[in-house]
Amino acid sequence: MSTIPACPQCSLENTYADGDRYICADCGYEWPIVAETSDAAGVVVRDSNGNVLADGDTVVVIKDLKVKGSSIPLKQGAVIRNIRLVEDDAEHIEGNSEKIKGLVLKTCFLRKA
Repeated sequence: MSTIPACPQCSLENTYADGDRYICADCGYEWPIVAETSDAAGVVVRDSNGNVLADGDTVVVIKDLKVKGSSIPLKQGAVIRNIRLVEDDAEHIEGNSEKIKGLVLKTCFLRKA
């Protein structure tokens, strides 16, 4: 059985669950139960089209990107194989292209292959 947390606003423990929300009986503050369960589930990483990405997936670059520290740009259509998700960060992935190694890319410039 799960324990009901203390109120985040007044930090008193006189709280109860009502449907999909927790309610503090002392100050009247309400907050959703869903937010706390989604934090426990972990970070969901999505590409520019909303597809869920996982470790080992292959992605394609959707826009020409300048790469810091390299004179070679990452061209549109470049394939990044065997990606790795960055822990606790839904906006970045790590991977290697054929020409450039050790890339950290924003997921908004990628689509799942």
